[in-house]
Amino acid sequence: MAAPATAPHTPVTRPDARLLRWFGSYGTFAVPQAAAPIAFSLIALPLTGSASSGAAMMLAMTIAQVLGAVPLSRLGRRFAPVPFVRALIGVRTLALVAIAVLAGLGAPFWLVVAGAALAGLVNGAAYGTLRSVLNHLVPASRLPRSLGVAATLNEVTFVSSPVIAAALGGISPQLAAWAMVLLGAVPIALLPQIPSATAPGPEQRSAALRLTPMVVLWLVCGGASSAAISAIEIGSVSLAVSFGMPAAWGALFPVAICVTSILGGVWVSVHNREPRRRTVLAWLGVTALGVVVVGFGHSAAATVIGALLVGAVLAPLATYYSLVLDRLVAPEHRAEVFALLRTANALGIITSSALISLVSLQATFTVVITVMTGVLVVTGVVFTSAWVAFRRRRLARVAAEARAHGHAIGAAPAGGDGGTAERQHEGAPSGTH
Repeated sequence: MAAPATAPHTPVTRPDARLLRWFGSYGTFAVPQAAAPIAFSLIALPLTGSASSGAAMMLAMTIAQVLGAVPLSRLGRRFAPVPFVRALIGVRTLALVAIAVLAGLGAPFWLVVAGAALAGLVNGAAYGTLRSVLNHLVPASRLPRSLGVAATLNEVTFVSSPVIAAALGGISPQLAAWAMVLLGAVPIALLPQIPSATAPGPEQRSAALRLTPMVVLWLVCGGASSAAISAIEIGSVSLAVSFGMPAAWGALFPVAICVTSILGGVWVSVHNREPRRRTVLAWLGVTALGVVVVGFGHSAAATVIGALLVGAVLAPLATYYSLVLDRLVAPEHRAEVFALLRTANALGIITSSALISLVSLQATFTVVITVMTGVLVVTGVVFTSAWVAFRRRRLARVAAEARAHGHAIGAAPAGGDGGTAERQHEGAPSGTH
């Protein structure tokens, strides 16, 4: 018998190489957003005399992201995703170049703010399209692992980018600005060519995304999780001061979140499996518990523990939101729904920022806890209803099979094989959901 033909290496290695390039693109994509709070403050200081003016640039970027995410994502259906996301990142890069040049020239501050808004305008759609590209690189069975790696890289980016911006900005604010430009442009070069990733057909382009109750639920969950995390991160300095610690020690609490979120991303990558619904409920409960501990622990140790709890489930929850939304919408709507998820996250950040600036920190945590509790209850009701419906359908199917088997055996006793079959069916393990 002839020896089996050896499979060529190209089909195996090329997708892996392209996936690695996508990971690099995804990891560097978030650098401008992660570095912006520090870099914008350093840029604003010589222009306005106040580092706090950088918050106006951040607000302009975030609001523009919310406004531009859906329209630009819908526009992107007319084009292949890889060239489209490259174009969007190119626009963002030009906006960041404008910020660096205008700041270097000492231009009016409103022009710099306008540059930040332009950079943010394309950010949501670029993220959604970049995430949708992953579906062309890995099968559904490998999505959890790939998204876990992506979440880990994202957290590493959000830990390292502010440090890089602060270190370079200590030398010159221009260095921090140009570092954002260069690192933020890396995805343009790294994104691989994917011949199979083509533009949707005319029928798919004309179909509108249906925001079903389940899609809305997970978007709200994403926004609530983002509000919980941002409340801790934005209020970290105030928390440190309230404990009698130097303001610089406020960095301890965001670092605690980032450390456990990286570990959570590693766990998702190794596990490579979509979690059970009760596990997702537990993760939401841990987030709510962590915020309670931070908001009402009244000590630095309790705040660190709460931050560790919130961070531990950050990457698993983010991965689950992405997975479930991926499954709930048609392929041509993935970029749009992922852009909406990014928008929901941004709205969570805006909500926490506004609350911290308008009311006390305790009131902010009270609102966030209330929102997380509401999300937990609604999600629990939805999951329980789905489980009850599944159980009823399963029991009805078992009863129908038992009746059919009873008819087939004719005069066999009622407690014979039919009853045995029913008992065996009821003893079988239920599905994941």
